[in-house]
Amino acid sequence: MTERGALRARLDRLAREVAKFGAVGAVGTLVNFGVFNLVRHFTDLHVVRASVIATLVAIVFNYVGFRYFTYKDRDKTRRTRELTLFLLFSAVGLVIENGVLYAATYWFGWDGRLQANFFKFLGMGIATLFRFWSYRTWVFKALPAGEGAGVAPAESFLAKPSLDESLDESLGESDERRPAVRRAS
Repeated sequence: MTERGALRARLDRLAREVAKFGAVGAVGTLVNFGVFNLVRHFTDLHVVRASVIATLVAIVFNYVGFRYFTYKDRDKTRRTRELTLFLLFSAVGLVIENGVLYAATYWFGWDGRLQANFFKFLGMGIATLFRFWSYRTWVFKALPAGEGAGVAPAESFLAKPSLDESLDESLGESDERRPAVRRAS
């Protein structure tokens, strides 16, 4: 592959990753805002406490989305490490997100419903940039080149057997009795 072709392939993979991250993030944002406004409407919790609860709910939702949609092809061997790092970086994102809301509410006195939603959104935007970088760099690490090539996907048992395998099964031949045939890959 040419250098230009390799760069194009890397940019295409990054674009797909950003799109998947954005899709999960968009739904996570709706979850976050929905829980935030429901908690504010039905309870007397302070704005930042309601925001922290909403962010925690969104973090759980986002982990599931990132692990099983955005980064489903990434290394899955060390889930405890992955989850620990995810929670650590999510906590930093929570502080960034709610720090902006806290500053607007308690330092500047901007605590109306529209203002709270605006500054929550601003904080989420800043925290999202941090989360994207940290998740892809530290949490959902890519497998080294060639390491995942020999691993069959979980759905491989659904694939149709090759013609040779079908004939072997129908004729009752096993691999031991059949002469070795070299197959081109």
